[in-house]
Order: sequence, then structure tokens, then C-alpha cells
Amino acid sequence: MTNTAARTDRTARVALVGDRSSNVVSHTRLPLILDALAERDRLVLDAYWIPSEDAEAEDAVRGFDAVWVLPGSPYRSEAGVLSAIRTARVEGIPFLGTCGGFQHALLEYARDVCGLTRVAHAENDPDAEDLLIEPLACSLVGHEAAVTIDAGSLAESVIGSGHTVERYFCSYGPTRHLDTLRAHGLRFSGHDEDGHVRIAELPGHPFFLATLFQPELSGDGTRPHPVVRALARAAVEHAARTETLTA
Repeated sequence: MTNTAARTDRTARVALVGDRSSNVVSHTRLPLILDALAERDRLVLDAYWIPSEDAEAEDAVRGFDAVWVLPGSPYRSEAGVLSAIRTARVEGIPFLGTCGGFQHALLEYARDVCGLTRVAHAENDPDAEDLLIEPLACSLVGHEAAVTIDAGSLAESVIGSGHTVERYFCSYGPTRHLDTLRAHGLRFSGHDEDGHVRIAELPGHPFFLATLFQPELSGDGTRPHPVVRALARAAVEHAARTETLTA
């Protein structure tokens, strides 16, 4: 999918990683969000779907100015999604993971940075002995819930507040090894009212943010959520830096 709005001096190429489906509300909302970003914020994103199987290729998301791993799990290729996240993390490409993207961002970090090579996602491997992502005690499908955000975090600077109410559509979340992920540099900057992790970010990276909630479902799509706008800004800044380096 490519946004066809008139190009401006702020344009970036964004990889949408996931298995595109008309049955996933987040996917059907994207054209409206892209148009709103162009019209309201003059941030034009040339967005291209990368199916999870195609994301297994080593260079699948190289050359893009941002990577957004969208909901829609279980993905047809867990390996492809993890590969796209790894590339964005290692190569400093702005990254956003929402819902399943959040879950898999933690999974990639646990395996590739923390050395927890046997951790698994219960949706993909329910019989695994070491589940990093487990079924939530209460499903969040269709729910809205409050999130408290750490002061001084990327999430706070993006959302502009220490508190927010967000929409979810998931039944899985992180439970184990969170101290190990923290010890290796991942920051959990947002929690629900019971203290459960809802936002993760990676300090030192140009832009690396993951949310269990789905900012793309905010409102009716005509006013993009601050998290989505922040990814768009990070993408055009990446595009500008890349153009300068190659000029």
C-alpha cells in the first residue's frame, strides 16, 4: 500500500510488517491514518506491506525509514517478524510495535540481547516450558484501560502526559524475565493500574517504542494518535539524515 497524497519536503518510506487482512481493524484503519498524517501534519509516508514470510529475508526492511510491526498475530512467520525487529533495532531504524508487535519486540530482545534463547510466545507455542508472553489473566479484547507513564521517558515525551487511556485488542502479555530485560537495557515506561507492563522503549535508539495497546485504533483515525505521529516524524527525520549522508 502506497500513500498517494501530494508529496512534500517531509516524506519517508515505511515498512508495515504483518499479514495484511481486511478482518484486522488496525489494517483497515491505516489508509485513513496515512491520509490524515499527510493532510494535518504534512508528514507523507510511502507505506509498503511486508508479509511476515517475506520479512525473513535479511534485507527485507533495509532501506526503509521506519518499521511498524502491526497487530494480527499469530503471524504466518514468527521468524520473519523477529528478523524485521532485529534489523530495526540493530541498524537504528525508527521502530513501532503495537499489540503483537509489542509482544514480538520483547521476544526478539529476550532471545537476541539477553540470551534467553528458549523463551516463547504462548500464542505461537503454547506447550513451551519458558513463556515470556503468556495469556493475560483478563483478556483485553475490546477494552479501554488507563496507562501510567514514567516521567522522562520517550513515551511521556511522545504522548505529552503521565497518564492516558488506551484501546486494546489482545489476550497475551509479558510476565516473566522482565528484570532480565531491564538489566540488558530495555525500559518499561508504561504500566496499567495493576503494575503490568504496557509500554517498552529502548534508550539510545533513535526511536524504538512498543505498546501493548493499539494507538492506531484511537478515535476515528482522522486525528492520528501521538504515538503514530511520533513514528512518522522519526521516519522523516531518518529520511533527511540518510539523504544528507548520501548527498
